[in-house]
Amino acid sequence: MGKVTGFLEYQRLQEASEAPGTRLKHYKEFVLHLSDADAKTQGARCMDCGIPFCNTGCPVNNIIPDWNDLVYRGNYREALDVLHSTNNFPEFTGRICPAPCESACTLGINDDPVGIKSIEHFIIDKGWENGWVVPQLPSAKTGKKVAVVGAGPAGMAAAQQLARVGPDVTLCEKNDRVGGLLRYGIPDFKMEKSHIDRRVEQMKAEGVHFRTSVLIGKDFPQNIMSLAKETISPDQLQQEFDAVIISGGAEQPRDLPVPGRELDGVHFAMDFLPQQNRVNAGDSLKEQIKASGKHVVVIGGGDTGSDCVGTSNRHGAASVTQFELLPMPPEQENKPMVWPYWPTKLRTSSSHEEGCERDWAVATKRLEGKNGKVEKLIAARVEWKDGKMVEVPDSEFELKADLVLLAMGFVSPVSPVLDAFGVDKDARGNAKATTDGDGCYQTSVPKVFAAGDMRRGQSLVVWAIREGRQCARAVDEFLMGESVLPR
Repeated sequence: MGKVTGFLEYQRLQEASEAPGTRLKHYKEFVLHLSDADAKTQGARCMDCGIPFCNTGCPVNNIIPDWNDLVYRGNYREALDVLHSTNNFPEFTGRICPAPCESACTLGINDDPVGIKSIEHFIIDKGWENGWVVPQLPSAKTGKKVAVVGAGPAGMAAAQQLARVGPDVTLCEKNDRVGGLLRYGIPDFKMEKSHIDRRVEQMKAEGVHFRTSVLIGKDFPQNIMSLAKETISPDQLQQEFDAVIISGGAEQPRDLPVPGRELDGVHFAMDFLPQQNRVNAGDSLKEQIKASGKHVVVIGGGDTGSDCVGTSNRHGAASVTQFELLPMPPEQENKPMVWPYWPTKLRTSSSHEEGCERDWAVATKRLEGKNGKVEKLIAARVEWKDGKMVEVPDSEFELKADLVLLAMGFVSPVSPVLDAFGVDKDARGNAKATTDGDGCYQTSVPKVFAAGDMRRGQSLVVWAIREGRQCARAVDEFLMGESVLPR
């Protein structure tokens, strides 16, 4: 597998990137894929380990050792085929996946793990550069019709897989462009939207029909209703199509119920981030939420909060502070304790490197301001005792805040879609459906399937792709009695 002694001879190499001072001047991607020589060297680090835990650490079960070896030997076209055999969109995951596969790498037990994500990034970029990514047309049409509701990564993966085995597939999206949270949640500096557009063109050539600015159901919030040019009832879909997949994102954000929440200048992250993506795409907005010259406080220490940091810095914020409710994690995980599972450890993103004050174990108590506008945030230190959060006595402090962004995760999918179809929900408000056995991915409503965030709740893009692929196979089996699609 690769070079037998490669992991002893070569060090892990990080992908090159623009310096923070330069990349803050634009919204383009700033991470460069590996050169051919560097990719070969990194592929050589893959050990011939007895059990490649990276395969199971990856939600789509990428056949990682195989394409590492192929890259080492310069067989890039074959490496692309192996990569595509488990992952429809490696250009998405090669850019924004947190790489749980690397946490599971056997070499990572006592050394730096193999740079799996950087090799994946290299393979798919090499494929596009050489024209190897082409439409895969079905050998025959089945005459069946499938509707997919929600054109994020789960819906796109399900639609593409099904189109390749013969059904007529229609992919419906409430926004004016395809991509879901990839399009309007992930900043362009992490993933440019041309990657989505290329896949859409491929899928169109494969027979997928796209309908954008379409709402399925009713009683949506006004901000969502304003996006739609057309509304379709679930009954219409169920009458017109032989099967329906609901695959929307978990877009119901967790709120902050503190005094002053109603003040102007306090916004959800997903009100802030999509606006900049729309502007980058050429849209004109009447009142964009801008961080320019403001003291910004981001509440929430995850990836969405990090995206708010990077966008605020590009706006030219006067200062950016990010709070996290939980204690500061250790800089280095206890590998013998957690390997091969995803570890809790301090993670510093590229946005943090661009400029940000970070603080942990902080709870927001209230927001204060004048004339209806937020001016400061009052917080306190907290600690955890016997599994409960308690405020540290005499630890209250205040921070100047002209813009407060709430990035504390998402609690459930947008409920009007599930309510309109009348599907049973689980305890967290997601569509209730199993992932194995007979009837997997099927909801309580006949012919209606659920996948991605709509079924499992807020999760990673790689999980969305996995669920979309598996749901496609379940739908194909439902329609045809059997399926050649991989699970």
